[in-house]
Amino acid sequence: MNLINLIRPPKPAANPLSAKEQQWASTLSKGIVSVKDIIAPPAIEIDFDYIKIGSTYWRTLFVVGYPRYVQANWLSPLINFEHTLEISMFQYPVEAKGVLDDLKRKITEMEATISSDIQHGHVLDPSVQAALEDAQVLQEELVKGQERFFQFGLYVSIPAESLEELNTISKQVESTMGALLLVPKHATLQMEEAFKTTLPQATDHLYITRNMDTTSLATTFPFISSSLTQSTGIMYGINEHNGSLVIFDRFSQENANSVIFAKSGAGKSYMVKLEALRSLMFGTEIIVIDPEEEYKNLCEAIGGEYISFDFDSPAKINPFDLSGVYEEGENELGLKILSLHGFFKVIMGNLTPTEDAILDRALVATYKSKGITPDPSTQKNQTPLMEDLYKAFLGMEEEAAKGLADRLEKFVKGSLIGIFNQQSNLDIRNTFTVFSIKNLEEALRPIAIYLILDFIWTRIKNDIRKRILIIDEAWYMMQHPDSATFMYSIAKRARKYYLGLTTISQDVEDFLDTDYGKAIVTNSSIQILLKQSTAAIDKLTDVFYLTEGERHLLLAADIGEGIFFAGPNHVAIRVIASADEHALVTTNPEELLELQKKSQEIEGKFAEK
Repeated sequence: MNLINLIRPPKPAANPLSAKEQQWASTLSKGIVSVKDIIAPPAIEIDFDYIKIGSTYWRTLFVVGYPRYVQANWLSPLINFEHTLEISMFQYPVEAKGVLDDLKRKITEMEATISSDIQHGHVLDPSVQAALEDAQVLQEELVKGQERFFQFGLYVSIPAESLEELNTISKQVESTMGALLLVPKHATLQMEEAFKTTLPQATDHLYITRNMDTTSLATTFPFISSSLTQSTGIMYGINEHNGSLVIFDRFSQENANSVIFAKSGAGKSYMVKLEALRSLMFGTEIIVIDPEEEYKNLCEAIGGEYISFDFDSPAKINPFDLSGVYEEGENELGLKILSLHGFFKVIMGNLTPTEDAILDRALVATYKSKGITPDPSTQKNQTPLMEDLYKAFLGMEEEAAKGLADRLEKFVKGSLIGIFNQQSNLDIRNTFTVFSIKNLEEALRPIAIYLILDFIWTRIKNDIRKRILIIDEAWYMMQHPDSATFMYSIAKRARKYYLGLTTISQDVEDFLDTDYGKAIVTNSSIQILLKQSTAAIDKLTDVFYLTEGERHLLLAADIGEGIFFAGPNHVAIRVIASADEHALVTTNPEELLELQKKSQEIEGKFAEK
């Protein structure tokens, strides 16, 4: 018989095909590759204590021991473990009659054991006494119908990229389970069946169970991180898990700092402006450092103060300003000089130890020339200018001082004169203040942000109020170690001055590649991740311990969708706004042009009248 006869239906001839041959012919005609063949891994290796599927190692644990008392959400540390886990729970209802008979027999045995120990003068076993009490309580509840009885099985499968990683994570998981008074065991010599048990097939291949009543069983359900709603605070968005509102008060946490990471166009500025607008209604003062003029429309609409910081602007900031606030045990002048060290390193570049020492002496001399010393009573004198520092360098005999003076000359006498060399004429009095640096050259932006941030920080220390400081495109500050250090110091001390620092960045790599960037994330009680690029997702996974599902969520998210972390809790969030809010905070160019057109039409109608 040839292949053609197998594929094509045979003619009703004298040699008909058997049923088995017809099945073969049907298979060949359809093709031999099925869906199972496509999704199946290239190889499966089953070992004594693990299973290898493709390039991934797996180990499955089953639980044989449980704590005596449990409370709601007691499995949270395991379910929220900082590594992907496959967790399966099985519940089997048991007939009450059989359970009551077994309980009666068990209670009789334990009572006999206790009675025998008493008669022979032996010390009573506390575990037997505890078990007897539990059995008697359960018996009473079952008889009254207050409880039902179940068999419960708990299994955990651990994936890893290597055997070494698998062993390490397994120890961490076992340690976490041990802290919950769970007793896990490896499914030795049963790894294949154990792995199948944790697949989403609802099939228990091991059947290793523990007796549980209804109340205890209910506490095992993984209903965690399902809501993030407080009685106070502002609405950040909609919980995509269950449609509840994400209402949160950032000032209720250990600190009020937040970080936001998202790719361009993901809606990070939209979300931050919504938060600022809603916080404003609860009496929170808002200060923004805006590199791209994204907050101008909102600022003007709500009567805020918009300060454009550039060469032509009348707004000036003196980097030598002092707060004028004396705190016990704190050297205000010394702290300011340390801050100026960072500022001038951003301007001048890296300094040698000799140059750094000269800069320190020059700064002290500059303040002294105006009669300002560590004595708080002298710190109300008029502060020096950058040209005073320039003169101090010129007055020094060291050759290196002349070199430092040369680096400052363009800011004092050259092309950049006036922008950093005048007395401050600003004060933060409006409840919504925006500092714009859009018109500055790219090279000057880190310097300007540092200067503005230092000015704001000085004012904040002088007048403590509930504030949120928003730094957009914060990666500018991460470009220089000194500016990164300064921003970290603000993040660490913000709570002391009733301040919440919000750092926003689309350049995840630049921000998180530094130790200070990671430290700022650590010192932020709120972290918000919106839509991410494939280039940044691995870095975020390492820092935030994202699961595979969370990775996919961030890569496939729509505008305004992401993950909201608040302390130990996190939820998938979707940012929403009312029509009026949307008109104020949108940055979509098409929508802005449409709104501008409508505004012009309305103005034209009023002009005609």
